Amino acid sequence: MKLRAYTPTDGQAVWQILEPIIRAGETYALDRDLSRQQALDYWLQHEAWVAELDDQVAGTYYLRRNQAGGGSHVCNCGYATSTRFQGRGVAQKMCLHSMQMARERGFRAMQFNFVVASNQGALYLWRKLGFQEVGRLPQAFAHPDLGLQDALVLHQFL
Repeated sequence: MKLRAYTPTDGQAVWQILEPIIRAGETYALDRDLSRQQALDYWLQHEAWVAELDDQVAGTYYLRRNQAGGGSHVCNCGYATSTRFQGRGVAQKMCLHSMQMARERGFRAMQFNFVVASNQGALYLWRKLGFQEVGRLPQAFAHPDLGLQDALVLHQFL
């Protein structure tokens, strides 16, 4: 698997990964009717990367500071894996890569602000990689099938 910086030619491939996730409305607190441009604008606000597997874009992540000023030493990331490549270690590889990139950029910690409690696959992976739950937002996410779900805040020192 190869990880590289996002380029504008990746727009369609990244959209093909993001669209089903956004439309499902099960993991990201985003409007389910976002347009392609709105979704890419959100995803590409800061540094973005793509993971390639079998010469195809298999996943993408973004890396950005979590807060400005006194909180700028903590970063935040978001990850998305193509449904075709789930279960092949793409998310784990992207997370490990993002932690290395964060260290290289001088971040001292990584925080995930809003992990939906029903997203068990992501929670399993983040905990396996050393993230700790530092907060719980009761019923903060309206899951389209499961109803109100807690959202977790996860943190790891780098």
